[in-house]
Formats: sequence, C-alpha cells, structure tokens
Amino acid sequence: MLQLAPRIVVDPTIRFGKPIIQGTRISVAQVLAKLAGGMTMDELMQEYELSQADIRAALHYASIKVDEEEILVHA
Repeated sequence: MLQLAPRIVVDPTIRFGKPIIQGTRISVAQVLAKLAGGMTMDELMQEYELSQADIRAALHYASIKVDEEEILVHA
C-alpha cells in the first residue's frame, strides 16, 4: 500500500489500484462523483461510513491533481 496524501492510498488489490480513502474500498473518484451528483457531505458520510476529514482529503487530493494537470493547446 502506498500513501499518496493524508488519508489517500493506493493498493493494487483494491479498486484496480485507484486512489482510495485509507481503510475503505471507497475511491476518490467515487466520492467526487457522488458530490457532483448532488449527494451532500452528510449523506455521503452516512451511506459510506466516511468522516468529514475523509471527504475533505478526497477533495484536497483531487484539487492537487487538477492543479498539476497541464494542457497544451496547439494553434
């Protein structure tokens, strides 16, 4: 298991090695998709037994990845 960020890990045996919330099988992408789909933080916490800190860690990790992205546009 490799820690990518606080509370965010990768385990090749879980979710095909996608980033997950540590101690769960819930992927960062799944957290983002649920929030984007309209699920509230409280609903997410209740349904998936996550803490607010877990959800914030997923959001923080995603923001880092988006910030690292570089898109080259050719004219």
